[in-house]
Amino acid sequence: MEKKPFERLPKNVIPKHYDITLQPNLENFTCKGREKIDVQILESTSKLVLNAVELTIDDVTYEPDSGKPMSAVNVILSQDNEIASLEFDSQLSPGNGKLTIVFGAVLNDKMKGFYRNKYTASNGETRYGASTQFEATDARRAFPCWDEPAIKSTFDITLITPKELVALSNMDVISNTPSESDPNLKVVKFATTPLMSTYLVACVVGEYDYVEDRTVDGVDVRVYTPVGRKEQGLFSLNVATKVLPYYKDYFQVEYPLPKLDLIAISDFAGGAMENWGLVTYRETCLLIDPLNSAASKKQTVAMVVGHELAHQWFGNIVTMEWWTHLWLNEGFASWIEFLCVNYLFPEYDIWTQFVSDMLVQALELDGLRNSHPIEVPVSHPSEVDEIFDDISYRKGACVIRMLHDYIGDGDFRKGMNAYLTKHKYGNTFTEDLWDALERASGKPVSTVMSTWTKQMGYPVIKVNSRQDGESRILTLSQEKFFADGLTEGVDPSMWVVPIGITVSRNPSDIAKKVTLDSKSVDVTIDNVQSNEWVKINPGSIGYYRCQYPSEMLDAFLPAIKNKTLPPLDRLGLQDDLFALVQAGQVSTVEILKLLEAFVDEDNYTVWSSVCICLSKIGLLLSHSDYHDLFRSYGRDLLANISNRLGWDSKKDEGHLDALLRSLVLTRMGSYGDEPTIAEAKRRFDAYVNGTGVLPADLRRVVYHTVMTVGDDKMFDTFLKLYRESELHEEKDRLAHALGALRDETLLRRVLEFAMSDDVRSQDTVFVIISVSLNKFGRDLAWQFFKENWATLAKRYDGGYLIARLVKHLTENFASEEKAKEVESFFSEHVTSGTERTVLQSIENIRLNARWLARDSALIKTWLLNRK
Repeated sequence: MEKKPFERLPKNVIPKHYDITLQPNLENFTCKGREKIDVQILESTSKLVLNAVELTIDDVTYEPDSGKPMSAVNVILSQDNEIASLEFDSQLSPGNGKLTIVFGAVLNDKMKGFYRNKYTASNGETRYGASTQFEATDARRAFPCWDEPAIKSTFDITLITPKELVALSNMDVISNTPSESDPNLKVVKFATTPLMSTYLVACVVGEYDYVEDRTVDGVDVRVYTPVGRKEQGLFSLNVATKVLPYYKDYFQVEYPLPKLDLIAISDFAGGAMENWGLVTYRETCLLIDPLNSAASKKQTVAMVVGHELAHQWFGNIVTMEWWTHLWLNEGFASWIEFLCVNYLFPEYDIWTQFVSDMLVQALELDGLRNSHPIEVPVSHPSEVDEIFDDISYRKGACVIRMLHDYIGDGDFRKGMNAYLTKHKYGNTFTEDLWDALERASGKPVSTVMSTWTKQMGYPVIKVNSRQDGESRILTLSQEKFFADGLTEGVDPSMWVVPIGITVSRNPSDIAKKVTLDSKSVDVTIDNVQSNEWVKINPGSIGYYRCQYPSEMLDAFLPAIKNKTLPPLDRLGLQDDLFALVQAGQVSTVEILKLLEAFVDEDNYTVWSSVCICLSKIGLLLSHSDYHDLFRSYGRDLLANISNRLGWDSKKDEGHLDALLRSLVLTRMGSYGDEPTIAEAKRRFDAYVNGTGVLPADLRRVVYHTVMTVGDDKMFDTFLKLYRESELHEEKDRLAHALGALRDETLLRRVLEFAMSDDVRSQDTVFVIISVSLNKFGRDLAWQFFKENWATLAKRYDGGYLIARLVKHLTENFASEEKAKEVESFFSEHVTSGTERTVLQSIENIRLNARWLARDSALIKTWLLNRK
């Protein structure tokens, strides 16, 4: 039978208010529920259609405001379409009424809907709590509802729970009374929410401690932690109490709730979820142990808190009309988290990190033929999860950054305030944001930006240059960039590209700004000598690649070596050239030569980008017989910075030095540098024997490095440390390091460990991924996935984690044979939520195969002859 096309819910009924009572049972993992929904019926009907999945519906009555109650005569649940049809034996007339539904749900173990989470009590006993994860389309797993972002209502939530447990929801508690039917239970009622989408409703039940504070404008903020670990909530509490007033000031719009709770959930699929007034987090994205958390983890927590709190305005007060416009939520929050962390922690130099964290990764995915536009039509719920990807988040953030630079901060803030004020408690399309920013700035925002959101990919700007007296004339032309370098015919794609230009005498000032809105343009820059370099896209603000002729590239080399070229420009040149290498337009030997100009580099973010490039070349050459030659090249490239940093932090060092040391030493260990391995083993042994301290910032380096030469005994020591650690961050460091082992028998044990009860479902995928990124484990991990596909597919059921796993398991193969094998496997084993990921992986495998065939002999010759 052919599947019916997806349809959104009928518009003949509007829910105005839900009064929901939920009673989760943490022993048999069920939930009893009852809801009264105030509805407005717009046209006569005998059937009400709303969303429900994996629910039992026991009783349905409808009582019009003027008339007698009537019971539904039939309830039809469609699991495929995730809807419930409530059928009545007479017509329901237009007007207002109350719909009452008695229902039952399962507290599942899939980390979506209202689900159970497992934790260990202080006495070692295993216990369970319950929490919700409704975005994108899982409120319908907890209670029947009109589960679309544009169908907003107000909510009264009541939770009936064991009296000793904490019960939380979006709003503050208005009453907490003993249950009349059972003295062991309590009934907790919460205040009425503002008008909001179903995906933002939240409930949590469990054992928690908390720390609290109040913002300067009177909002009560609490951070809930596992029992006995409340000091681990202090860092994020400090961030949250500063971030809320910052956003209020930036948007000039009040945070509308009386409280904000942030809570660490023991089992959590994503990083965090912005439920209004009750933001839920994976433990590693919220908790900081003063003694055992690395500097990089503090930065991550600050960023995630900044991101989720931005949603309290952008997403919660104003919400996208449909998932097609998801990027409005995620792209914006992914951009502004950098703005707010830069305000709180200027020492992080976070805008420089934006380029390696956001831009580099977005451009890489978006060069594929199987990318998608920022605004992507989605229909069925199974399609929605797949667009929570680097395009919605990272490309979204990059185009917002480019737009912010194009119109300036003042007009941007004015436009944001107008947008949030006009659409408060409503829903919007992308065009509504463009309209507000266009009015504020007087610039053609919609014309410019629609070229970046409605079409896939981005341009490469080709630069040619000639000297005319004391002027430099640049010819700038655009064409669509393809990761495979193949242009079949003329691609009609065109972008409106804001372009900045700098010259060597003043590299941090913009010499000229132009907007390229045609195929090519000539630009004259006055007062430029023939020996000066000219560069476009300073600060890597623009979302595009640049391609220079070799004589222009050569002119940059001295400025890279002496660092007169600013960090983001050094990084941008390297990343653009590397993309052209992968696309087959430049030989890999050219990027290997360029990287040698970075031997005296000292900037963390530049090294971060260089190491991404080295990783990709290393993964490619792990398919060759001269991988060790490349590892030797890597050791030589990193030797200076490794020696300069050493192992121990120095008095005058800051946050970025800690990040750089961890990055460089980990890389040196993975390249088999013997002094690095010996020192890591010495420090690890002292730490395990209790004769030495291992600072948190060095643990990742030491764990990963000793595992590259690990044996059975070392493996067992790691498992012991893993089982003894309470801190999730430490468990992650230990488990991810296991993937660095080189012995196949031990790597099999790692894969079995990943699936064991020792490892939470939320973490399993990352342990398997760590094995797949190791050339000794790549085929093993893929085979293991195929053998355990049914278990994994059922466990993750179309969520983000299975897509992440599929991507990392498959994309680093490099033969046509493997491409066909992956293609064949997923055509026979349909894995919901991974369809686009599989296509992207197959494309990447074929790109790798072509790259290896094209450049392998040249690379080998160059590496052999380089000394």
